[in-house]
Amino acid sequence: MNAFIYLGPELGKKQDAVDSVRKKFSNAEEYVFYAGETAVSVIADTLQNHSLFAESRIIIIKNAEAIKKKDDIELLASCIKNIEENTVLILLSDENRLAAGLEDAVPKTNKQVFYELFEREKTEWLRQFFRREGFNIDNDCIDTILEMVENNTAALKRECSRLIYFLHRQELSKNRPVKPEDIEKWLSHNREESPFTLFSRIAAGDFSKALESLAVMSGAKESAQGILAGLAWQFRKLRSYLSLLERGETNNYAELKKLGLSAPKVKDDFAAAARRYNADAVDACLALTAEYDMLLRSPVAALENILMDRYILAIINISAA
Repeated sequence: MNAFIYLGPELGKKQDAVDSVRKKFSNAEEYVFYAGETAVSVIADTLQNHSLFAESRIIIIKNAEAIKKKDDIELLASCIKNIEENTVLILLSDENRLAAGLEDAVPKTNKQVFYELFEREKTEWLRQFFRREGFNIDNDCIDTILEMVENNTAALKRECSRLIYFLHRQELSKNRPVKPEDIEKWLSHNREESPFTLFSRIAAGDFSKALESLAVMSGAKESAQGILAGLAWQFRKLRSYLSLLERGETNNYAELKKLGLSAPKVKDDFAAAARRYNADAVDACLALTAEYDMLLRSPVAALENILMDRYILAIINISAA
């Protein structure tokens, strides 16, 4: 059966799996839908209709966890069971599960969850990436990258590919190891928007810049729940940073490194956040983030953009309470 379910937060390996399917159906006509934006009935019509211009078709449904209504699940499951030989359906989600009716319709051999890499796996992935390009990179550089780039190989590959270009442009000697300041210079000034940059805007209390950052991510089809998960992770690290601050250890490099806060730009962001949020405020931010995560899974999720704007306003105003 040409139906596949690829789940989990590890975007790079998930994309590799999609590309592997594409290779088997070269020159296929491709359709991409976002669940929650396109009605399942429209997707079903596309699955059932024949193409007049291509021998095969690949239909990709992103954010498939948003398909929750019983009628929608039954309709799509029926299409999956009757899918034509020259049609491929790929269901994608950053979550680890879909509705049971959808998962039951796809063979177990065609389902895979791509979990985040372990720290040692990410370290080795980065070391090998730079080695292939002829650059030496030490553990301090690796720590700097992992502190400043999202926790998946797709983001790491994107940012490190640009970093390699930057290093070549700087005409650094390949015999000279890359230094952490080389990496931070690039990542601090040339990064795309992410939960990391959004947290930086929140830490500064800059509402308008935070909204701009959010709008860029939304325009790039970043999932709202993924953004909230990234911010929750940052606020949990802020809680640990506040404990260091209370003990007078915020200049203790070893302790900062344990938290992933040793890069100067990252440390500056958390120092700014600590001036705005005390421990109680951080707990309130985490509770608010969990509340909005639940709202985005409810029927009002159709108002996602409004909800996220309200969330940013509320999270920035918490510190003033």
